[in-house]
Amino acid sequence: MIYTNLENLSSEIAEVASEFENAPDVYLDADFFDGKMRVSVAVSADKYNYEYPLSFSDKLEKKRLIKRYAKLSSYKALTSHFGETLPWGALTGIRPTKLAYQQGENWREFFLKDMLVSEKKTDIIGEILSVQKPFMRAAGAVDELFVSIPFCPTRCAYCSFLSCELGREKHVNEYIAALIKETEAALALKKSYRAAYIGGGTPVSLDDESLSKVLSAIGGGYEEFTVEAGRPDCITESKLRLMKDAGVTRICVNPQTFLDRTLAIIGRKHTAKDIIEKYLIAQKYGFSINMDLIAGLPGESFDDFKFSLDKAASLHPDNITVHTLCLKKGSKLKENYERLPASFVNEMVDYAHDKLSAEGYKPYYLYRQKYMAGNLENTGYTLSGKACVYNIDIMEETANIVACGANGISKRIFERENRIERLAAPKDIATYLNKVDKIIDDKRVLFE
Repeated sequence: MIYTNLENLSSEIAEVASEFENAPDVYLDADFFDGKMRVSVAVSADKYNYEYPLSFSDKLEKKRLIKRYAKLSSYKALTSHFGETLPWGALTGIRPTKLAYQQGENWREFFLKDMLVSEKKTDIIGEILSVQKPFMRAAGAVDELFVSIPFCPTRCAYCSFLSCELGREKHVNEYIAALIKETEAALALKKSYRAAYIGGGTPVSLDDESLSKVLSAIGGGYEEFTVEAGRPDCITESKLRLMKDAGVTRICVNPQTFLDRTLAIIGRKHTAKDIIEKYLIAQKYGFSINMDLIAGLPGESFDDFKFSLDKAASLHPDNITVHTLCLKKGSKLKENYERLPASFVNEMVDYAHDKLSAEGYKPYYLYRQKYMAGNLENTGYTLSGKACVYNIDIMEETANIVACGANGISKRIFERENRIERLAAPKDIATYLNKVDKIIDDKRVLFE
């Protein structure tokens, strides 16, 4: 529990405390005097006192500084209490890179000295900013199209996304029809889109006819066109040809692991051999290919993860994304899996960075989520010139996102006002079908 006289910041302080396993109650009291903020923190029987200069130009900056100092004080007290530091220090939030951009030229000093982020994680942020530079555009200057196909052949045990098993879903045909209607309306909203991205679920779990209809509705002419092909048990030559003919430039063939025993545990209906076979077939079509791996899967040791990472690197796809296992409500694993120790998972993530760097990959985007093993991060790595434009734009929130389909979240950037307005579609497919006309109208209002 968090007890504080800064009641509006209790959730922020709790977010810091949650990064420490079995954190005790935290009592934080702050007062202000003579241009300073004084913070007293009690953790169990230990008490700590901190003092910070409080110089600000407006109310917004004052609010931001108070929040920063409260979180920093909580982190310092907990590190002293437990005798350990965390790789990301007092830094919470989804997008560390976005925060770095906001800090300007002094971002590195802010990460290291103000938020106590480790030097290794700070260096990774620096690498990402460098790789992203050629792809960055002014906020709101470009538009991206996202299309949601929330269907899979089976549900993976770690998955918390909207994902319906095809054999059990009754509204597939109705959904495809509504999605095409919404997509055509979205294309009429904008003169052009920089990139298109079909996500899931597993889009290629659709039959050829349905997939072809969706691809035809989206059309071509994009700087980049990605389809999350995802699971090897759904990838076929006919679907690869359909995507190639439709102008798709990039696909994902996602192993998660190259160990058959783990694939069985997480509910995958394919083998490691299938992954390699489908990857080699997809290569023949000239796609830029991404592979996803997960650090911290059930029963996997460091050597197990190393085996999978090394195998992916040996195949040399254009992109490799290393996720840290994240267990949210709705995932089958959440109630039945005891997390690996944070130090084990951190070792896996560190190895991935070092190995992939040695193989010529660079990190190009990164994000964090709640409930991640070791409170670590997901990082996308790329070979030179092969970074996914859509991933950069959506992660740094520089592009308008026009999203179609159930659970799609459209975003419009208002650069002058420094704000983002969002419009979320229903997660439930039946509700989405009933509201699709209203969703189209609401989106028109948002973007026109």
